[in-house]
Amino acid sequence: MAQFPNSLEEAIAQSREATLAALEAGCTRLSVNLQFTELKQMPVALQFLPVFEQLGIQPKILFADTGAAALARRDWTDVSFQIDDVGTSRTPVEKKILPEDEAFLLVAPSAVEVAQVEKMANLAGDRPFILLNPQLEDVSIIGIGYAARQLRDRFLGTIESCYYLRPLQGAAVLRSYPSLWQVWLETNDEYQLIAEVPQRPAGEELDRILAEATSTGTTDEAVAPKKPGFLTNLQRFLNALSR
Repeated sequence: MAQFPNSLEEAIAQSREATLAALEAGCTRLSVNLQFTELKQMPVALQFLPVFEQLGIQPKILFADTGAAALARRDWTDVSFQIDDVGTSRTPVEKKILPEDEAFLLVAPSAVEVAQVEKMANLAGDRPFILLNPQLEDVSIIGIGYAARQLRDRFLGTIESCYYLRPLQGAAVLRSYPSLWQVWLETNDEYQLIAEVPQRPAGEELDRILAEATSTGTTDEAVAPKKPGFLTNLQRFLNALSR
């Protein structure tokens, strides 16, 4: 069973372990998602890179933003792998995904790039294709109709969420492959596991899980948490930096 991380660094290390476990199990299309607003993507990506060293392969790093790719090329002077951007629908995918490439890490791709990302994933074949903090399912962009359902069935549904950490108000949702999806409740300065489910809990199901845990008084602290845990403090810190 996955244990709740006590720091951002520990969460990133946990995400690397989950990624390695998923790749070992034969999954190649993976997503790693640390759902904190205002999280700086480049430092997270840099801390995630050792996963490729453990695999003994060279990744190609693709940033959704051209400016971010340029900054990474400028600042990451001690790395030997290629850094590029995802490009646009006018960019030939064959120039981004080359036959000699061993693995791919796409940093923060959004729904705007979803068509390009899908083409890249298809060209990558069975090579590791990892999405770090993707936001590919923006309903305002991909829609909710038949075309959007096709996209989910054809591509988005093929991506294994090997690591997912989302802070909530007084709680969090965690998935670390191969564990089930977990809901943790903030109690004092710790997090208590209150549910494990096979699919990502959301909407009414998540509301029900949290309501049952707090209304039945799973612990005294669950009813009246006294101190915020690290997720709450981290989000406050990130929000403060963005002002």
